[in-house]
Formats: sequence, structure tokens, C-alpha cells
Amino acid sequence: MLVDLKTRTGSPEVQELLGYAVMEDPEALAGVSAEYGESSALQLAGWEEEELLVGLVGYEETEDGSLELRHIAVLPENRGKGYARGMILELMAARNPRYVLAETEDEIAADFYRSLGFMVYSLGENAAGIELFRCVYEVDELEDEE
Repeated sequence: MLVDLKTRTGSPEVQELLGYAVMEDPEALAGVSAEYGESSALQLAGWEEEELLVGLVGYEETEDGSLELRHIAVLPENRGKGYARGMILELMAARNPRYVLAETEDEIAADFYRSLGFMVYSLGENAAGIELFRCVYEVDELEDEE
């Protein structure tokens, strides 16, 4: 079950997970933590298992009814157990978006999104020569009615 983490942004367990989401870059972690703490548009939710925070997902709901995934992370010892998939699916069920969007420069992450039914598009390479991907999931109207 997802729990709201907005008020726990500075806690050590949330900081650890956000650190994984930003590739353990201390500057990026400080910026992302401040963003989630200050912006009412950005939301942060986590998955707790037996009172242990095992994963988190940061997102923003846009005016057009989309859900933009900003960050997702799972503790290393809990990866491969379906937590990331579960967080995204539960978030989709709770928020009922028209589209779910994500961007990544990680081919493994792009494959993960593909496995969930996202369409993955190359955005080309950034200035550092790293390929960027846009991942889009269009929620079927039939899924909304079920």
C-alpha cells in the first residue's frame, strides 16, 4: 500500500531512496529533496512492507490529466520483487490518469517501462552523448470502466 511521504522528505529512509533515484549525486539529492518539500504540485509516495519503507515514487499530476513520474526507487535488496511495478499500478488505480509519462536515460529502466505496457520513444542523445527515452502509457477507456 502506498503511503504519503511529503512530510517525511528529510527522513533518512526517504533520503536513502531518493539518493538511489538521482544516482547518489549529493547536489541532485539536495535539489530534489527541496523540490518535493516546497512544491505543492509534486507528490511523493512510498511502499511500506512490515513498517520498512522499501520504495518510493515521486510524481506530478498535470492539468491535462496525465501523471508524470519523476523518480522511482526501490532498496537494492528488494529489487526484482515487483515493488516498482506495484507502486506504479497502485498509483494509476488511485489517481486514474489519462496518460502516465516518464523520462529516463537508463536502457534497463526503459525496458522496465516497456514490460508494463509503456510505449518507449528515443529522444536522441543529450550533450553528454547519452540516449534519452520518453515512456508513455495511455490508459484505455475500457480499463477506466472496469
